[in-house]
Amino acid sequence: MPKEQGGPIARQGFTYQDEIAVGFLLDMIEDPLLAKIHFETHDDLVLVRTASAGQSQMTAEFVQVKSGEPDKLWSIADICHRKKRDAVGTSILEISIGRDEHEEVAAFRLVTLRDVVSDLAPLTYPSDADGRKPGCKAMTALEAALNERLPGLASPKENGCDYWLKNCFWDVRHDLKAVEKANTIRVFTLAQREGQPLLIEQIDVLLNEMRAWVKAAGDAKWASDKAKKIVPRADALEWWKQRLAKLAQGADAPSGGALADKMQAAALPGTLIALAVDLRRSYAAKVRTATYMDTGTAEALKDQVKSKVQSLGADLAAGLINMDGLQFHARCLAEMETINEARPNGIEDQSAFLKGCLYDIADRCLLRFDRATL
Repeated sequence: MPKEQGGPIARQGFTYQDEIAVGFLLDMIEDPLLAKIHFETHDDLVLVRTASAGQSQMTAEFVQVKSGEPDKLWSIADICHRKKRDAVGTSILEISIGRDEHEEVAAFRLVTLRDVVSDLAPLTYPSDADGRKPGCKAMTALEAALNERLPGLASPKENGCDYWLKNCFWDVRHDLKAVEKANTIRVFTLAQREGQPLLIEQIDVLLNEMRAWVKAAGDAKWASDKAKKIVPRADALEWWKQRLAKLAQGADAPSGGALADKMQAAALPGTLIALAVDLRRSYAAKVRTATYMDTGTAEALKDQVKSKVQSLGADLAAGLINMDGLQFHARCLAEMETINEARPNGIEDQSAFLKGCLYDIADRCLLRFDRATL
């Protein structure tokens, strides 16, 4: 059982960490050696890898994500600093090497927004780079500096600073937007390999579902929801294949067909389904008519609908919205009315346009009304 469970309690606002976690989920979909990921258990993240060629044991990589950082480069003093002078075990380095106590071979990763001083730079190099090989001048000096600050430091398995340096990777991810962009490119590339190019809206939906997934995993409590905190590769692959298949079905379905199927799955009555299909058809005709509304206004309204749909869909997927299909559909329509009421002065009522946009998004398999079909 994890020693620390404060993360799930005090992790609000961990957007950067969640985006990093999404990137590792994508790694797991692509990498058959990445067997499972722990979220907020023994560390911020734990990446468990199966034994590769030449290895006899599995590897557990313990990842600390540091987003609340001062506006300066990371230094040796920073990772050796204890919360209080005599609070042994509270520095970043001590916490990291302290994870070396399990059956798996331990590896370590620090993910930071800020870069490092030159003394720590070797840790940012690939493991096989000349500049970080054991015994080279830079690594020897770094080991001596760490041992001077924390003499006698050893893990529960009695491995010292030399072990930590050999098995640690300092992963600099400079800003949230860059991480988001990298994840977007990864989803696009992975889908392309499957022979299914995606629209940017579809990529956004998949990423928002993954963000909701990792957030829910981080928020779950070990004692009551242990299974939610550990995502095996098989689960990630199954989710990925199912979502691509559903998106493909939506692309091949007749206009309005996927929408009707989703509303039927949510147990919505036939009269509502018929009206929804008609609103979607009317919306499609309007967006093709250049004189209906100026382009800037139309795009602004569509962007508001997309943003709201992403938030609603992510909350539904994460279990933050506890509604059946009928209730969630009503909630979606109510949100469209809210957007309509807040429209700029001089813009006529756009309730039908907004709802048609909502249904068009559902018709393209970017929104589902029933959590059971996620």
